[in-house]
Amino acid sequence: MKTHFATPERSSDAQLQQEIRFINGNTFVNGLLHSVSGLLAVLNEHRQILALNESLLELLAVGGDAHAILGLRLGEAIQCIHSCEMPGGCGTSEFCATCGAAIALVTGLATGNPVEKSCAITVDRNGKLQDLFFRVRCVPVTYVERNLLLLFIQDITYQQKLASLERLFFHDLNGLVQGIVWASDMACKKAPGEVGDLCQILHRLSQRLAGEVAMQQRLLQSKSDSYQLSLSVLSLKQVFADCRDIFANHPAARNKLLRLPADIPDLSIRTDASLLLRVLTNMIVNAFEASEEGDEVRVSVELANLHVVFSVWNRQPVPEDCAKRIFQRNFSTKPEMGRGLGTYSMKLFGEEVLGGSVSFTTSEQDGTLFIFRLPLG
Repeated sequence: MKTHFATPERSSDAQLQQEIRFINGNTFVNGLLHSVSGLLAVLNEHRQILALNESLLELLAVGGDAHAILGLRLGEAIQCIHSCEMPGGCGTSEFCATCGAAIALVTGLATGNPVEKSCAITVDRNGKLQDLFFRVRCVPVTYVERNLLLLFIQDITYQQKLASLERLFFHDLNGLVQGIVWASDMACKKAPGEVGDLCQILHRLSQRLAGEVAMQQRLLQSKSDSYQLSLSVLSLKQVFADCRDIFANHPAARNKLLRLPADIPDLSIRTDASLLLRVLTNMIVNAFEASEEGDEVRVSVELANLHVVFSVWNRQPVPEDCAKRIFQRNFSTKPEMGRGLGTYSMKLFGEEVLGGSVSFTTSEQDGTLFIFRLPLG
């Protein structure tokens, strides 16, 4: 039989039944199939399934009938749309040469070494096409003079879908945000008087939005050295003007008072403006979220030992058990999913990227004070 990639030969019916009886009657193999929590199949040297565990059987959706699967190859068992294109079946079509599972199996058989690959596969489930994405690991073994393949499969279809949607979302969002930045910049140049002042605020906020989008991508990647700083000269007065604009109608500040510093040093610093504001606003939002209605959040700034020191205070103390893990990623006292990035990102951006230091003090008597020390140099 013709093939475009893997060998088409299979075991004879008699030989296949003998192999299946040998494998399924072996206590060691049965113990392995029951102990592995993921998807696992045992294949012969012709890539035919001799045994599989319950998890893989559920994925194949054959109603628990393992006998319907035994003797098939993976693509045939999972109903890959290319598995029946050639008389030799799974592994022999033109598409199989780029299939991660087929490559792992053929390479494992040829080298005798474990091989791990990613596998994108389209399956036909009752006439409906479905795209799946697996991570497969083929481990060749020799057991009682028989060449076998242990095939470990991890279904990462959902994770891959999320990653793809995330990339698409940020790609499209970046385009929209850059359009807003450009339009607000044009409006600033043409609008007179009070309208022009509002356009300036809109332009600053749109620039901050662009920075937030870039930083969110950076935060999801969790690699501090991948973020490219956008340095500019920024006055401290402008920093707090931006903070005032941001929290003028911020939901976290509703029915609470934000007190910004009355005396701001007449100083300009060279830093990443969006990143600095990200750290400061997270400090302020964190203080507001910990406060009760009518409470006050105080922000201050001073120069000390060649550093600009920003401080944010609120009167509520942090519980002792939470204080120990307050900068840990994903840790939050709130039950909703997706929490636990605010204080973590203060540390991440403030220290690893901007080169400063972020700390806090808390007590029943003095409340909670977050401190961000940013070097002037």
